[in-house]
Amino acid sequence: MLKIINNRQIVADSWQHINDETDIGQMPDGKLIVSLSFWNAHKQALRQRSEALGIRLSPEDDVADIAADLASFALVALQFPGFRDGRAYSQARILRQQHDYPGELRAAGNVLRDQLMYMERVGFNSFEIDSKQDIEDALKAFDEINIKYQACSDEPLPFYKRRSA
Repeated sequence: MLKIINNRQIVADSWQHINDETDIGQMPDGKLIVSLSFWNAHKQALRQRSEALGIRLSPEDDVADIAADLASFALVALQFPGFRDGRAYSQARILRQQHDYPGELRAAGNVLRDQLMYMERVGFNSFEIDSKQDIEDALKAFDEINIKYQACSDEPLPFYKRRSA
């Protein structure tokens, strides 16, 4: 079973990614993560499921397209196709700050150790670590920088305001 980091703990992943070619009548049991296009095509049937549902957004997907449906999702997985593509950072921040999304926010795809702390700062709490990396070593990345100068989701005040308080 795939291991992920969830809330700074290494755990077995209990979610299954479903591809767009899956027959809606042949859906497996358990917690499923579907793409935005699969959700749009099968929204009514997916809402009838009793198990938790997650949605996967690519960098091209607009968060506003799921804003009205956010209560349907226990998890939102945001794709990182490459380390140079940071659009999922913006998607995460929009979900947490503008839409107050309280559920699991997962970084998926090309998720690298060096980015984990920054991903957490914008609201991610779950990470599918790239299989070429050591997940135990990746877990250490969260504590390597302990002074954060900018305000963000995890610290609303910038450092200069915290220091003078």
